[in-house]
Amino acid sequence: MNKFAGLLIVVSSFLAAQQQMSLQDCEEAFQKNNLQLLAEQYNIHMADADIIQAKIWELPQLSGYVNGYNPEDKRVFDVTRAKGAEITQLIYLGGKKKNEVAFAKSNKELAQLQFTQLLATLRTELHSAYFNLYYQKVKLESITRQLGYMNDLLKAYKVQSSKGNVSLKDEVRLQSIVVQLNADKTDINKDILDIQQSLKILTGMTEDIVPQISEQEVKDILAFQPFGTEEALQEKALENNAEYQYNLKLIDNSKLYAQWQKSMNVPDLNLGAQYDQGSGTFRNEVNLMVGIPIPLWKSNKGNIDKANFAVQQNQKNAEFQKLSLETKVAAAYNVWKNNFDQLSEIKTDDQNNLETVYNGMLKNFRNGNISLIEFTDFMETYRQTILQIYDIKNDLIQSAENLNQLVQTKIFY
Repeated sequence: MNKFAGLLIVVSSFLAAQQQMSLQDCEEAFQKNNLQLLAEQYNIHMADADIIQAKIWELPQLSGYVNGYNPEDKRVFDVTRAKGAEITQLIYLGGKKKNEVAFAKSNKELAQLQFTQLLATLRTELHSAYFNLYYQKVKLESITRQLGYMNDLLKAYKVQSSKGNVSLKDEVRLQSIVVQLNADKTDINKDILDIQQSLKILTGMTEDIVPQISEQEVKDILAFQPFGTEEALQEKALENNAEYQYNLKLIDNSKLYAQWQKSMNVPDLNLGAQYDQGSGTFRNEVNLMVGIPIPLWKSNKGNIDKANFAVQQNQKNAEFQKLSLETKVAAAYNVWKNNFDQLSEIKTDDQNNLETVYNGMLKNFRNGNISLIEFTDFMETYRQTILQIYDIKNDLIQSAENLNQLVQTKIFY
C-alpha cells in the first residue's frame, strides 16, 4: 500500500467518525434515543397501570364445608348428610373506588408533567452543548490560524537567531506567544471533548457531532429579541413551566388523596349467599348474608390528618415555587438583556475593522514597517479580544436558552 492510499484511509476513517448535524437533527436524535427520556416515559405507563388496578374490585370469595364426623352414624366425612357453601363479595361504600381512581388519574398527570420538565431540561442541555461546541470550534479555527502563522514566524526567527541576525530576546518574545496560543488550543480541545461526550449521551450518537449551522443563522439568533416585557415572560412561565405546574397539580393530588382517606372511614359491606344442606333450620336452605363493621370510632383518622397536612404543605411549596420562578425569570431576563446590550456595543464594522487591522499588521510586519514589539503586543491583544467576542456571543445564546427553559414557550428561534 502506497502512502497516498494510506492517507486516504486515515482521512476516510476520521470523516466517518464525525457527523454533520443541524440543531434540528440533534433534537430528532435526542427525542428518539435519549435513554433518560425513554426511561421516564415508563413512569407514565406505570401510572396507567395504577389506574387500571384502581378500577379492579376485590374478587368474590367462595367457601364451603363438609361434615368431618357424624356422631349419630359414627361416620367420618359424611358428605351425604351435611355439607354447605357460601359466596361473599365486598361492596365498597362511601365512594372509595371513585376516589381511588381519581387519585390514580391525578398521579398520571403528575408523571406527565415530570416528563415534560425533564424534556425541557434535557433539551436546554442539548441546545447549550450544541452552541458551546459551535463557538469552541470557531475559537479553535481562529487560534489554529494564528498559531500557524506564528509557528512559521518563530521558525524563521530561530534560524536568524542561530546566525546572530536577530536577538534571542526577540525569539523568546515570539516563543511566549506561541506557548500561549498552544495553551489556548489545548484548553479548547479539552472543552470540545467534554462537550462531545455530553452530546453523545444526549443524542445517543456514537460519532462526534459537527454543528451544521451557517453564519447568517447564528447572526439571526444573536439579533433576535424576545416578545413582551419581563412581566409578560413571568406570566408565560407561570402558565407553562412544568415544574411549577407540577407543584400546582400536587395540591389537587393531595386533596384527592385526602378525600380518598376520608372515604376509608365509611364501613364496607360484605354481601353474600349461603347454602346449607342440613345443619340449619331447614334442609337445603339458602340464606342471604350481610356483614358490615360497626363504626364505633374513626379507624382512619391518623391518615386523614396526615393527608390534610400534606395539602397545606403542598400549598406552601407552590407559593414558594411561584416566587422562585418569577425571581428566576426576572434574573434570567436581565442577564440576557445585559449580554444583548454588551454585544450590541460591538458593531459589525468594529469586528470587520479588527480583522482588517489584523491582516494589515501581518502585511506590515512582513514588509518591515512595524517593530516586533508592536507586532507581538497587537497579536496578544487580538488573541484576547477575539476570544472575548466569541464568549460574549455564546453567553448571549446561553442566556436565551435559560429563558427558554424557564418560560417553556418558544421565545427564541
